[in-house]
Amino acid sequence: MLITISSSAQSAHSTHKHKMDNPQVNVNEEEKEQQKVYTCPMHPEILSDKPGNCPKCGMKLVPKKMEGNESHGEMNMNKQAQENVPMLPEKIIGGGKVVKYHLYVKDTVVTYGGKSKRAIAVNGQIPMPTLTFTEGDTAEIMVHNLMDEATSLHWHGVMLPNKEDGVPWLTQKPIEPNSTYTYRFPIIQHGTHWYHSHSGMQEQIGMYGSFIMNKREGDPTFRKDIDDLPTVPLILSEWTNLNPDNVHRMLHNANDWFAIKKGTTQSYLEAIKEGHFKTKVTNEWKRMLAMDVSDVYYDKFLINGADGQQLSQFKAGDKVRLRIANGGASSYFWINYAGGKITVVASDGNDVEPVEVDRLIVGVSETYDIIVTIPEPNNSYELLVTPEDRTESASIYIGEGRKVPHPPLPKLKYFEGMKMMNDMMKMNGDMKDMGMKMSLQKMDMNSVMYPEITGDKNGNKAMGKMEMDSSMDHSAHDMSSYDIVTLNYDMLKSPYNTELSKDQPVKQVTFTLTGNMNRYVWSMDNKVLSEVDKIPVKKGEILRIKLFNNSMMRHPMHLHGFDFRVLNSNGIQSPLKNVIDIMPMETNIIEFAANTEGDWFFHCHIMYHMMAGMNRVFAVGDYQNPNLPNKEKAYKKLQKESNGWHFMAENDFATNGNDGQAMLQNTRWKLSTEWRLGYNNRHGYETETHFGRYIGKMQWFMPFVGFDWRYREFGSHEIEKNMFGQKNTKNKRAKLSAGFVYTLPMLVDFQAEVYSDGIIRLQLAREDIPLTARLRGAFMVNTDKEYMGGLKYILTRNIAATTHYDSDMGWGFGLNLSY
Repeated sequence: MLITISSSAQSAHSTHKHKMDNPQVNVNEEEKEQQKVYTCPMHPEILSDKPGNCPKCGMKLVPKKMEGNESHGEMNMNKQAQENVPMLPEKIIGGGKVVKYHLYVKDTVVTYGGKSKRAIAVNGQIPMPTLTFTEGDTAEIMVHNLMDEATSLHWHGVMLPNKEDGVPWLTQKPIEPNSTYTYRFPIIQHGTHWYHSHSGMQEQIGMYGSFIMNKREGDPTFRKDIDDLPTVPLILSEWTNLNPDNVHRMLHNANDWFAIKKGTTQSYLEAIKEGHFKTKVTNEWKRMLAMDVSDVYYDKFLINGADGQQLSQFKAGDKVRLRIANGGASSYFWINYAGGKITVVASDGNDVEPVEVDRLIVGVSETYDIIVTIPEPNNSYELLVTPEDRTESASIYIGEGRKVPHPPLPKLKYFEGMKMMNDMMKMNGDMKDMGMKMSLQKMDMNSVMYPEITGDKNGNKAMGKMEMDSSMDHSAHDMSSYDIVTLNYDMLKSPYNTELSKDQPVKQVTFTLTGNMNRYVWSMDNKVLSEVDKIPVKKGEILRIKLFNNSMMRHPMHLHGFDFRVLNSNGIQSPLKNVIDIMPMETNIIEFAANTEGDWFFHCHIMYHMMAGMNRVFAVGDYQNPNLPNKEKAYKKLQKESNGWHFMAENDFATNGNDGQAMLQNTRWKLSTEWRLGYNNRHGYETETHFGRYIGKMQWFMPFVGFDWRYREFGSHEIEKNMFGQKNTKNKRAKLSAGFVYTLPMLVDFQAEVYSDGIIRLQLAREDIPLTARLRGAFMVNTDKEYMGGLKYILTRNIAATTHYDSDMGWGFGLNLSY
């Protein structure tokens, strides 16, 4: 059977553009050359007649836009050029073969991080097998679940019937243990894609693989010297020795062990050494934790399941097309090539006009096709893959002979990033309106932390220090100052007209990406998935989505089932993607025609952000899914997954007693118990239990109800008065209470509580004051005339040495055990 289709931003290209409602600057190359005035995006009062860095914040200066020199979106494009842009040719899809794969999912053990840890292998390998098809084929993939837990597979970026999309409780039931499930769908597109588990955290421990769809013979979109080049699929990933569920729990509990492992704690001592004491104080005055780039510390970074590889089948003069997919759970990856420029020819499986850059960053779940050339004989050149936090790297050498490395990326300058963050944040933790129209990654706010752009602390540009190895050729490296061309979304241009039909109605939706880094809550419009219904969309509507990132973390937003247009300055040739990485303070607009019925997931693809609630579901049409006869009940199960409860506990075993706490919390609610237990009746014991709900966007305020239970031998009929003159017996007390906790500047908790006997207590307290990289301070003082001060030195993830003074129990020292 033959099916006639036109590829498009989702399933069909049409013939009309829609006016973009975010203006994009379109300055031609000649105008750029004539531009002589440069300014700082953060400090517009800084003016210069030549490029450089801002003397105040270190950001790269950008050309100042002169009045009357701006144009908006597509309005400045040459109309004749627009008329000559071809529509994507119609293709005859069908007549291909049925391509079958059997995938056997089984537990295994790996030692990527130097320790034997549980992983999931498919057909005995990590990553999962590369699945290859030709446009027109039919995929038939049988998944045999040999584990003791349920699983699933999602075909990332693949356009297919909704019931085949692979999201448990949204498009199918989970594949139960020791059962087989078959996915079957037509291949109606081409390009570099990937597939992964959409069940829990399984993607993090091995369930990811490349999914390649080739153009069929005679395809009119075939590009000579691009589509006929030898290709190598590369899937990037990371490995942690920790259970991913434990990683997620630690993130929600603001555990800073990952920062200690990465050397990015930004303590007060480190701030003083770097000359940034004021920066650190301002940061905490605005109630912010340390600057973070990547949430998780990883023990190893991998390319095709290994940290190194040699492609020795290529020789001088060869061009190689690398099909790169970021299969990492939360890592962004910089791509640099020691052999020269990188040519980008496709993104998220869609062709783009070739663009030459020095480097690019691949967002979580994005794919890029790049072409590299081997310039010299008897050399192999490093493709350096570096995570955004630059803790480690992985490499592939392309060619045969002597290894030519790329200089490693230098460590980030976190205090410069913290200073920038301070300038961008209000006192309430919200983002300031900086008056900047940021979009499409054209302005990288993180660049203040890049030494290769801003220079080191002495003002010298560098690409970091390298170990000199006699087997490596370093002659190709120019360590002098130079401008680095980095790919951004405005450089991506479709070879074809990607306009959508003017005959289809338009539904406009705006989302603000929100989050609370202190409690690791990630949301859209300050609501997680468990708090919202599906968004109804009529079949055939054009959905235009405006996305504003009001958080300090970047978010790679992925749409299931469709490709969307990323509206940029290329107008009718705006590129097609299924992932858009939105940097802090950016606003971007995407659009697609909702021509395929079903419930389609739209979410941040950082796995830990998705699991924390940054998701929505578009319900296109009135689709009746045969896999889920009770969709309402299934949706509630999906919602529950994004608002899980997270537990933590710690106890200080000290010479003067032991004290500790246990806490269970989710997005809004918190149940906590604190205890102080003495070793004799004079010291006695005390427990406080509170159950409260966080209120407000930033969740600084939590009203609660509680119960206080105390006992000690204080002396016969001896009465102690609090600071308000109220009688407060501590020998025996069991009272209900109500009150609130409010987070003050400097991250100090102010607690006000009134008990059922009328006693009032006010308290100031803070734990985990970062004095040095591993030393933490704490204090507490209240109107019951109680006070405490202590120090904790972190030894391991779960053990710390402590000393403290308690007004009731005196001095003590011991070990703190935490979970």
